[in-house]
Amino acid sequence: MQLGISTYTYGWAIGDPGKHRPPEPMDELALLCRAEQLGVSLVQFGDNWPLDELSVERLIAFARQARLRNIQLEVGAKGLTDEHIELYIQLSTYLQSRLLRFVIDKATYRPSVDQVVDILKNAVPTLEKVGVTLGIENHDRLLAQEFAHIMERVGSANVGICLDSVNSMGAGEGLADVVKTLAPYTVNLHLKDFGIKRLPHLMGFQIDGRIAGQGMLNIPWLVEQVEPYNRCQTAILEQWVVPESTVADTIAKEAAWAEASLKYLKESTLFCL
Repeated sequence: MQLGISTYTYGWAIGDPGKHRPPEPMDELALLCRAEQLGVSLVQFGDNWPLDELSVERLIAFARQARLRNIQLEVGAKGLTDEHIELYIQLSTYLQSRLLRFVIDKATYRPSVDQVVDILKNAVPTLEKVGVTLGIENHDRLLAQEFAHIMERVGSANVGICLDSVNSMGAGEGLADVVKTLAPYTVNLHLKDFGIKRLPHLMGFQIDGRIAGQGMLNIPWLVEQVEPYNRCQTAILEQWVVPESTVADTIAKEAAWAEASLKYLKESTLFCL
């Protein structure tokens, strides 16, 4: 299983134009450089960095730099529609991405399970033709059983689950049950360590991020659960970094977390680089 980083490793440094934006956001070439510095050769672009918004010239330069640096790319998007899948399959082909990671929902767009199944079935012939695997990420609107139901109804080796280690908690589901249900379909892992602590007033809990290996996520166990199915080829470090009082301090903290997390993950010998 190949280890990599993503745009969600550096969510604060990259920013979100609709919510927050650092004064000098990390660009796509800086992310490639960061991968080199950390000693990994895989970079996944999530829905916080829509590659279809890059100019043609910028996209060409980006693809060239990735090839020169021998960095494998994985493409991601959100908003599962026939048109959006078609566009991102084209981008995946151009960028030589074997995995296309998709979040189903976007803003007010929330298709039903039946609609999702139909859209994925429509995409299967093209996915099979170009050799791209589409991974649906488990977000917090649908339950794990619903994601599994979608996979069974689509029934293609080119469609699977991008298994995030925390997202399904938003649907009220525990990690053990989610992994048991979705491991057979998992084609990509999001390694996002987390902690859960009781709030000071004792009326509830808070879930937030941790450095990999320092939280509640048992990463060796997680890898052990998905490996027997021989479908998951890549594992990506994602981070929920608790912000500091300033943007600069938050970005510095995020970079330090990434370095410490990659050190742990590389020393674990669970992954290849």
